[in-house]
Amino acid sequence: MKRANGFPVLLLAVASALAVVGCGDSSQPSIDGSAGFDASVPLDLAGIEDGTVTEDPTGRVDPGVQQDSSVAVDPGPAQDEGSGTIDPGTDPGEGVDPGATDPGPTDPGTDATALANFSFFVTSLKAMQELSGSQNGFGGDLRFGETGANAGLRGADKICATIAEKSMPGASAKQWRAFLSATDDGAGNVVNAIDRIGEGPWYDRLGRVFALKKADLVYDRPSSANTAIKNDFPNEDGVPNHRPILTQAEVDNHDFLTGTNAAGTLYSTTCTCKDWTTSVGNSANGKPRVGHSWPRTGPGVIAAPPGDQDMANWMSALDEAGCGAGINLVDSGGPVPGTYTVGSGGGYGGIYCFALTP
Repeated sequence: MKRANGFPVLLLAVASALAVVGCGDSSQPSIDGSAGFDASVPLDLAGIEDGTVTEDPTGRVDPGVQQDSSVAVDPGPAQDEGSGTIDPGTDPGEGVDPGATDPGPTDPGTDATALANFSFFVTSLKAMQELSGSQNGFGGDLRFGETGANAGLRGADKICATIAEKSMPGASAKQWRAFLSATDDGAGNVVNAIDRIGEGPWYDRLGRVFALKKADLVYDRPSSANTAIKNDFPNEDGVPNHRPILTQAEVDNHDFLTGTNAAGTLYSTTCTCKDWTTSVGNSANGKPRVGHSWPRTGPGVIAAPPGDQDMANWMSALDEAGCGAGINLVDSGGPVPGTYTVGSGGGYGGIYCFALTP
């Protein structure tokens, strides 16, 4: 899916590079591609139509922030890794450690309250590819090396903490929580995403307000969010994620896993990829509920299929095609029938990350 500022084109995307900022340093991170996640896939710009996307006049993108990238994802129709889709009949990792990288213990002397404000981000494509060890990302299996009861949520929390730590050393001490609901916390209790993330306030990597309190979150877009990020949530570098590479066009990447309804509570018993423990793409594993990190509204967008949808809601927009690992960055008008991947409708299986300490 893409926004109403151009005809559908073949778009390539990667998320931003990460810079190292010292503990307690409130300066903005460098986003010049010289540091952060490593990428090994060459950027192929052949065939991309230029001039079809215009800048957002609201100041959503900071023109002073520059970045570079060397990863390209080909979201074409072929069922291979370059297309960002998988064969729905295969199991890419059920019951297997999905490439977890333990960030190690945080220095016990780290005072989370002494760090700069940084308590919200959306996980970038590049970060999800690196941590999963796959160009197709994690899919619906977010265990990230965790085992036992509640492994999906604990693994997702660790993904958030690992990415935050890379962006701001010491930030893992802030106690990160993925905005995900689940059917069972290990003791038979439902888990609601809105109850996992603390009371706020929350700030992006550049210190801009995402929401001042929990009540501000229960709207299509957070009511107290800074206007620069309200309609295009930023990744771990503070870069609005709809256009993570400022030298390239916007990409269709707004579907983010939540398993959640518009009130922040569990959407259904079949919308969590077995509580975030499976990346097997088939109808038996259900369809994960996703929210939209930027609203899919306005004239010119390809119509989405009918269903329980709110194209502007960040928590609960639609049901994704399935739990399989896969990426699609081209507006296809909604989840592609028969693909069964978390990215089919426009995305890569990203998650929202909140910290308990601002």
